[in-house]
Amino acid sequence: MSADETHASLRSVLAGVSVFFLFQYSSALWTLSQGSASMKNKFSALAQDKYLDFLIWQSLHVLIAYAILVILFSLVLQPFVSGACGKKNIRSPWMKVTLAAAGSYLIHGFFILRLAETRPYFLDNAKLGHWYYQLIHAIPEPAKPVAFFLLFTLLPLAILGYVLWWHFRKLPRKSIAATAVLLTCATIVLFVWKSGILSRQAEATSATARPERPNVIIIGSDSLRGDRLGCNGYTPRRSDGLAAGGVSPRIDALAAVSVNFANCFTPIASTLESGTSLMSALYPHSHGLRTMYPNEENVTAANRTTEPLPRILRNEGYDTAAFGDWCAGYYELMPMGMETVSVSSFDNFKIYMSQAVVMAHFVIPLYFDHPIGYAIFPQLGSFAQFVTPDVVTARVEKRLSKMATKEKPFFWHVFYSCNHLPYRTPEPYNSMFSDPGYTGANKTGVDFDIDNFIGGTDLENKWKALPGEEIRQIRDLYDGCTRHFDDQVGKILDSLKANGLEKNTIVLITSDHGDNLYEEGVTLGHGLTFNGGMRANHVPLVFHIPGTSAAEIDAHIRTIDIAPTIADLTGVKKPTSWEGQSFAPWLIGMEKPTSRAFYGETGFPFVQFRVPGIERPHLPPMDAMTGIDDSFNYQFVLKKEWRAPLVTAKQRCLMTDKWKLICTPTKGGGRHFALFSRETDVYSEKNVSAENPDVLAPMQAALEKWIDEKIETPAEELPQ
Repeated sequence: MSADETHASLRSVLAGVSVFFLFQYSSALWTLSQGSASMKNKFSALAQDKYLDFLIWQSLHVLIAYAILVILFSLVLQPFVSGACGKKNIRSPWMKVTLAAAGSYLIHGFFILRLAETRPYFLDNAKLGHWYYQLIHAIPEPAKPVAFFLLFTLLPLAILGYVLWWHFRKLPRKSIAATAVLLTCATIVLFVWKSGILSRQAEATSATARPERPNVIIIGSDSLRGDRLGCNGYTPRRSDGLAAGGVSPRIDALAAVSVNFANCFTPIASTLESGTSLMSALYPHSHGLRTMYPNEENVTAANRTTEPLPRILRNEGYDTAAFGDWCAGYYELMPMGMETVSVSSFDNFKIYMSQAVVMAHFVIPLYFDHPIGYAIFPQLGSFAQFVTPDVVTARVEKRLSKMATKEKPFFWHVFYSCNHLPYRTPEPYNSMFSDPGYTGANKTGVDFDIDNFIGGTDLENKWKALPGEEIRQIRDLYDGCTRHFDDQVGKILDSLKANGLEKNTIVLITSDHGDNLYEEGVTLGHGLTFNGGMRANHVPLVFHIPGTSAAEIDAHIRTIDIAPTIADLTGVKKPTSWEGQSFAPWLIGMEKPTSRAFYGETGFPFVQFRVPGIERPHLPPMDAMTGIDDSFNYQFVLKKEWRAPLVTAKQRCLMTDKWKLICTPTKGGGRHFALFSRETDVYSEKNVSAENPDVLAPMQAALEKWIDEKIETPAEELPQ
């Protein structure tokens, strides 16, 4: 084939590939427009009105990806199109265009099939019966490793080798010589780089000296309840097949050689506020973040006035880092001394819009989920659908392998979204614990109407009307989420061991808060009420210190007590501003555990549940109370006029071993107090204030002192 014929062939192939990707681009724009049109809340209207120019720019920006793909597909397809047409002596450019378009479709299908096996979380969970899943499941399990190697590794390498050889033959001699030199240099660089890695790995393996100060790694999953782990007595409905191991086999095994706290509570069941309390050892009213939608002034003040544990440890020479997906995004607002923050963005409206555009253009996750893709589209590293739990774990494993060569201790928080609503997980977790015969609306996740959630007022009635079959399915989905998190924990524990770090690393398994799952008196969600059995504020705490005896402790502790405890274990000085109290002596058997009083407040009132006998203050839906602050990185913020009313309307709670007191503000400005016996009334269904005035009076006085004066009354001074 002459040079002119080669160029003509390439033009035809480029045309065919361009037709294919033009169709993909047009389909993506249609999907995006239809999705925006179907959303009826205030923020979708803002996206289409005030930020329309940004959406248009994002849609134009992704054309870079399409241009790259057109070039690459054309280079790959040209040898095959030319060969096919040459054998049949086909001269028609239209036939070459058609063959190139068909070839593009085949390559695209191959990569979708590969995605279904390697990164299924990018595919719609509702399409689990699609052709790519059927084809993968058709391969017998014993044959899959070999089949996947041949299909996804050997075949692409063979095709790439042939394509390079074909184009190499077409180059002029001078170009051939230059290409040979470049390939030789690249080979040398690759060899040196690989040798460096091997030497560093050998160095890590042979290293015997470890830092004297312990490493600390906190691993958590958003909304993970303290009572739904196997080590705390929970057993799921199903125990067959993959479900036979229960919901938390790796965490259970760790708990068996650790100190397991059965009663740990967060002072607020909302991620940003709870996460800040965890690291700063302060109640929300002390660090100043009272809602998940703080303004710039609140965030700046909290960063300036708090003395969080990561900052203290960083100043003491620790490597400090936060890893996580979208639920860990609050670290972008409150880094708290974390030197490295590798998380998804949190409540940034432009990120939401950018993600909507990019995910509509499916070629982005399909072809650009790798370091080169992140270099071209830096925003991909902030997208929730890209930064999945598996990606987070891979980042942690990579960082651990580097830390194995450093004589520097580390303090890390690894935080996942596994257990967060709407409880969607990839297979096999999605169906691991659920009824195979279930076919309802909650099949792959909670049937969740975002428009109703942020702009509606009738969620309480809707959630309370859910049939028993649907409630069981939702609970089963939640159990699958827990198993997904458990597997991530297992991988991190294995990586610690593989890198020789397990004997000098303190590991904590905990959470920011739990979730209500239709227990008596509650429905779904967290941070909305103190009614029910405190499941939304109850978090797990498995505290593993290498070489320390295992124990189970029932005494009540708070998440604000964790930072002081770690400070004692790492030998750093605790700030006098901290409100939490260390329980380090309990861990080493120097003191007998005694319960601490729990004080808490509710979070943002997405739903203001009714309380019998009182009328609560009026608060509008979320989209009326919040707005977008363009000057504050397009964050969602609580409007100024609702800051004081929201805080005033919060429920507060004081709880001891035997009693729970709930304070609910009333519309008239008063406070309604309800006292419950925890010994006889697990779900707080009967107010016993009238029968126990001697208990009510000191409990009420203590709670009001905490609310109004920020002074905590110790448990030993309260009714026993």
